[in-house]
Amino acid sequence: MKHVALLRAINVGGKNMLPMKALAEIFTNLGCRDVVTYIQSGNVVFSAPAAVLKKLPRTISQKISDDFGYQVPVVVRSHEELIAAIRGNPFLQAGEVEKMLFVAFLSDAPSADLVATLDPQRSPPDRFAVAGKDIYLHLLNHAAKTKLTNTWLDSKLRTVSTVRNWATVLKLHEMTKP
Repeated sequence: MKHVALLRAINVGGKNMLPMKALAEIFTNLGCRDVVTYIQSGNVVFSAPAAVLKKLPRTISQKISDDFGYQVPVVVRSHEELIAAIRGNPFLQAGEVEKMLFVAFLSDAPSADLVATLDPQRSPPDRFAVAGKDIYLHLLNHAAKTKLTNTWLDSKLRTVSTVRNWATVLKLHEMTKP
């Protein structure tokens, strides 16, 4: 089964520069197979044994810290989880324009109590919907201007998030197909 690792804040705005070739090598050296990167912003499609997969987010983050000197959160999703994320997007189902749709992938599903602390009026007219380990974002203010940021989500939900636009989610789904 193929998975995708979603690394946050790689090669964005000139920060945390990490060549994709070096990133692919890290995955291969840690026991992953069929390693392919997608665009320069930290998307890695791979296959891995269950034992490797279980500790991969922590191991990759530590290896990048050791080798490159900065912390990078890593979230992993399986092909099936990507299918569920695509099918579950309430904004897509409502017919919203795809270029305004994003998904924040969370490392852990937040409790209902934590989700209840999220302010739906934080960044109008932007909207969000939480479903398990995914947060669907409809960003009319665009990603660069929204106040629905990783930092805010992480602090409120006590987890790690990384956001991808809808086109990238669809491409990663295609790349993880068996």
